[in-house]
Amino acid sequence: MELPASFPSTPRWNSERAFLTGRFHQESKLSSQHTFSAGTDKPIGCYPASVQELLVIDDMLSAMVGIEGRYIMIKRVRGKEGCFKFQVDASMDLALQELAKRIFPLCENFLLINQFVESRLQFKNGLVNHAFAASLRALLLDYQAMVAQLEHQFILGRLSIQGFWFFCQPMMGSMQALSIVIQEASVKNYAGSAVLNLLQSQGKAMAGDHVVRSLLEKMTQCASSAYLGILERWVYEGVIDDPYGEFFIAENKSLQKETLTQDYDAKYWQQRYSLKEEVPSFLVNAAGTILTTGKYLNVMRECGHNVQVPVSDTSKLTNFGSNHHYLECIKVAYDFASGELLNLIKEKYDLLGKLRYIKRYFLLDQGDFLVHFMDIARDELAKRFDEISVEKLQSLLELALRTTAAAADPFHEDLACCVERSSLLKRLSTLKDLETSRPFSNSSDLEDPLSISGMETFSLSYKVRWPLSLIISRKALTKYQLIFRFLFHCKHVNRQLCGAWQVHQGVRVLNLRGTAISRSSLLCRSMLKFINSLLHYLTFEVSLI
Repeated sequence: MELPASFPSTPRWNSERAFLTGRFHQESKLSSQHTFSAGTDKPIGCYPASVQELLVIDDMLSAMVGIEGRYIMIKRVRGKEGCFKFQVDASMDLALQELAKRIFPLCENFLLINQFVESRLQFKNGLVNHAFAASLRALLLDYQAMVAQLEHQFILGRLSIQGFWFFCQPMMGSMQALSIVIQEASVKNYAGSAVLNLLQSQGKAMAGDHVVRSLLEKMTQCASSAYLGILERWVYEGVIDDPYGEFFIAENKSLQKETLTQDYDAKYWQQRYSLKEEVPSFLVNAAGTILTTGKYLNVMRECGHNVQVPVSDTSKLTNFGSNHHYLECIKVAYDFASGELLNLIKEKYDLLGKLRYIKRYFLLDQGDFLVHFMDIARDELAKRFDEISVEKLQSLLELALRTTAAAADPFHEDLACCVERSSLLKRLSTLKDLETSRPFSNSSDLEDPLSISGMETFSLSYKVRWPLSLIISRKALTKYQLIFRFLFHCKHVNRQLCGAWQVHQGVRVLNLRGTAISRSSLLCRSMLKFINSLLHYLTFEVSLI
């Protein structure tokens, strides 16, 4: 679990004053020289069996809450921090020893759970551990109430060692199952989703014991309450309120939305919010939907459009019961968020209008401005790309836009011209290598930069603003530019062929059949027919698909 740089620290007195946690019972009496006869002059074997039973019950009541007795001793297991074992005086009656040893696992599990509760209530362990520890503390209160009832029965003289063992039975299975969970969580330092998955897997493993399974399911519900609160804010508001890094969605704040219009390989949408490896098992199938829902809400909030999914008492993510109601709530939130974002982009930011604009200029749906531009910018485009004045081309482009039908277009001011530094084929090769993560090819060695004119490198650019940059990103716009460069080159070839055809028309009156001029005229007409058909197909038939 990744924690933030700083988080609240637990007060020192909580760890220094052992009497607040119950650790003093172990730390003050654990000693390798401690003997079973501490506090008494005789070993327990010197007493009759009936007296031994009373002494054992008295000590067992103390051991049940982690306190050493006169004849029952707590030993720390070497190499295992926080692990204790109970031992009895060897002189005790064998039958009493056997019954006492049967109860010892319950005493050991109490110590283990109690220590886990105290350690996991520290801030650094996260909200899931806090909630889990709180539910364990409630269970320990029930356990201590049981011990108090046993002590009351003992004072009244109504409790035998067999009765003691009988009354402990209901707690044995539950405490043992929880100790298994706690030991694994402690060893691997689990937090967040890992704790929830561990509780669920243990609950499934105890399918044969209805009582224990119900307890583990209740513990899972309690531990997940804070987690579901984080999930609820994400799917209903698009906000990650995760101070301890427990949520299964990570936020990369270093990625900014401005990169969408600048970087061809921008990862803003994919990596600004992404899934972690550890996902709660009950949310695995809905993880993608949850991620996308919050992303949609986050985009609207970035636009200043504060929208929140309508929440009712029935749609609150308070639990994840077997009826899977929480999945229905997530689906409703997803449908609402996607619908709101689509309406916002279509209505307020006119997505369809921007796409028609791109089709009009980049795909030459209305190419009259381009004919005029190629006429007035012919001399400038004939230069080498490093000699071209982009400012002059921009002014000529604006002139062409104002003097054609494009002047009525409200978006033409966002159109700009640019001059690339490589040919179309070279640019395509570079982008292909970039998308396939291959090293760049050496085709640039075969290309002479000085031989490339403005006709081959001229392109259009378009100012895309948030949130349309999510759809018309730098990557998408680059592909439109590549199409435009190809169409622009086809238009240039068409104009050249038209010029050649006019020259041939000038010598048509001469009878030059069978000569090279007549053959070139036939070839020119065939090429002109082909390029006209190709342009018609690309700018008209393909655009209608």
